[in-house]
Amino acid sequence: MKELIKKLTEAYGPSGYENDVMNMIKEEIKDYVDDLKIDKMGNLVALKQGKGNDRKKIMFAAHADEIGLMVTHIEKEGFLRFTNIGGINPYNLVGARIKLQSGQKGMVSHEHLDSMKDLKLEKMYMDIGSSSEEESKKIVSLGDIAVYDQKTQFIDGRIMGKAIDDRIGCAVLIETAKQVGEVDNDIFLVFTVQEEVGLRGGRTSAYSINPDLGIAVDVTRTGDTPGAKRMDVALGKGVAIKIKDSSLITSQKVKKLIIDTAERENIKYQLEVLERGGTDAGAINLAREGIPAGCLSLPCRYVHSYSEVVALEDVENTIKLAVKVAGNSQLFQE
Repeated sequence: MKELIKKLTEAYGPSGYENDVMNMIKEEIKDYVDDLKIDKMGNLVALKQGKGNDRKKIMFAAHADEIGLMVTHIEKEGFLRFTNIGGINPYNLVGARIKLQSGQKGMVSHEHLDSMKDLKLEKMYMDIGSSSEEESKKIVSLGDIAVYDQKTQFIDGRIMGKAIDDRIGCAVLIETAKQVGEVDNDIFLVFTVQEEVGLRGGRTSAYSINPDLGIAVDVTRTGDTPGAKRMDVALGKGVAIKIKDSSLITSQKVKKLIIDTAERENIKYQLEVLERGGTDAGAINLAREGIPAGCLSLPCRYVHSYSEVVALEDVENTIKLAVKVAGNSQLFQE
């Protein structure tokens, strides 16, 4: 699984440009599902057909896109001004190495500032090594997108790299497809697009599938680093079962289903209350007339930086729980 995670996280795939990642996922999952398609929005939808007589539809969603920097202007000296694709803290960008879809490498810096408190995206630029506007225009065009250029490392049970949000969720769904045996319900494994810019792929795919239950698999923040904002989620304490975030209040029946499954199967878990942020579960929940939805969250330090960190143990527990929820023959039993 480490090779899979490394391949997925190092791939180029900002919002709207997820094709390379989708092609990797298709190759990994094609032999383990009954149907595989790309929908009109660009989501990759895999179906594992159930064998039960009264089949329900369970939808799992993990987003394939990552944050990025879109070129908005080329300076006469060849430097590139940019805007953000997804949520980016400018302090995470200082000195970051980046790469464009063409493979061109570069880094991010900023104008002289009397105080770093004045650091904003409009004060920053990408340096791709060119010395003039004309030279840069041979390499890059307005609207091109750069992503972090970072190799993924495995350090003492921890995974560190860029785009762990949410390629780690994609890896979980791939492994779920491989490990789920014959099931009663129809299992939809959806690798969504453009989550980082408004939960877009989750919304359209949920409308099309109209599942009886939707489960997002995504990362969440932690409160286990020095001086961190108080939050009762930590690396190594298990899969985080979401109670609330900005996009979703998990319904009582979905929360009970997931917690009961974890406890029955002796899967290590913790509870998550995220004060700010959302996942595809919020979009699924609001599709059509409303769909019961929840989220399996992977505790992640330094979210949206070029060195996000998760624990391999938490990844393994998330896979176990996803497999067991997928195999639940009767949803929402009283």
